[in-house]
Amino acid sequence: MADAPKIEVSRRGFLKGAGVTAASTVIESAKAFGREANSALQSVPTVGPGPLPIKLHINGEEHIVTVEPRYTLAETLRDNLGLTGTKVVCDRGSCSACTVWIDKVPALACMTLSVDAVGREITTIEGLSHGDTMHPVQAAFVKHDAMQCGFCTPGMVMSCAALLERNPNPSLADVKHAVSGNLCRCGTYPKVFAATLDVAQHRVASGLVTLSAGREA
Repeated sequence: MADAPKIEVSRRGFLKGAGVTAASTVIESAKAFGREANSALQSVPTVGPGPLPIKLHINGEEHIVTVEPRYTLAETLRDNLGLTGTKVVCDRGSCSACTVWIDKVPALACMTLSVDAVGREITTIEGLSHGDTMHPVQAAFVKHDAMQCGFCTPGMVMSCAALLERNPNPSLADVKHAVSGNLCRCGTYPKVFAATLDVAQHRVASGLVTLSAGREA
């Protein structure tokens, strides 16, 4: 019986063949992923580029506004609803002057599309007070003169008030962490810290906050 012919494969040829096989596999996988992604995108409703009516729940009230899908929440609050307490300073998410609450969590209004806020509970600086009665954090900011130019103040108040909502007896380190993303060009940080801690200490002294075991006021 004749011997089977020997097939000689060089190292270069082997690597070339393996590379072609691997490349073909990657290409086919990419095509399959592309088909799946395209199918998923087709199932998502498309809006725009023209304006459309949306319903926003802000400070306990429903507002129907007509905006383009590209509009940020900050633009809609200020330009469409006249809620100018929310300040736009950097407009790129680096200063936190535009901080609002979305479902009671601090969020940057300049980095949030209005259409993404539909169905969420939005609270602005105007929504913290009750009529002519200021929120305790707002009153403490006035008491401690925790503001100068005022551009960062609404965002600072929102961040500090949110901190006290989730931690009614914060430490100085807690307050510093809470406003670590809020930039104050006037340098009023010490007074912001003092105002926030004053509110916490007053609540403790008034019995509005019960301290956990081992935690001192």
